[in-house]
Amino acid sequence: MGKLPAPISEAESCGRLVAERGLELVYGGAGVGLMGAAANAALEAGGRVIGIIPERLVEWEVAHQGLSELRVVGSMYERKQIMMDLSDAFIALPGGIGTLDEILEVMTQNALGYFWKPVALVNTHGFFDSFQTLLKDLEKAGFYQPRDYVIYSRNSAEAIRKLSELPIENP
Repeated sequence: MGKLPAPISEAESCGRLVAERGLELVYGGAGVGLMGAAANAALEAGGRVIGIIPERLVEWEVAHQGLSELRVVGSMYERKQIMMDLSDAFIALPGGIGTLDEILEVMTQNALGYFWKPVALVNTHGFFDSFQTLLKDLEKAGFYQPRDYVIYSRNSAEAIRKLSELPIENP
């Protein structure tokens, strides 16, 4: 869950807002941490929530048991692929290595032209400031070309608003 003061309430806000807009929440399938908080809030708001979780995490007893749909898969790679297939856009809250892996996977698929699916980074307490700096450094060094599919926002409401203003175009 991390040590930042506001992520749980931000995760709950994100889940609730997704449900209130009539959108489905597709996420990593855990019932704990920020993922669990977002899923619970979406469910409480009457939303449909689809979880995609690797068998190993089910064995560790972290799978959410009250979802609209829970898909158990064999690997993290398969989890990411299904999440990308089912989603039109992505919202990333502060998280760990898995979160960064998912963000970079979506950015890579966008950069290679496999799809155009924007990712909004909810920059709670400046969490993604150093990531934004890294991308700028990669750009200066000629290793990254910025695209309009990465969105920075102060909170979930702003992220959802910005995403809703974008066209969804998938080749």
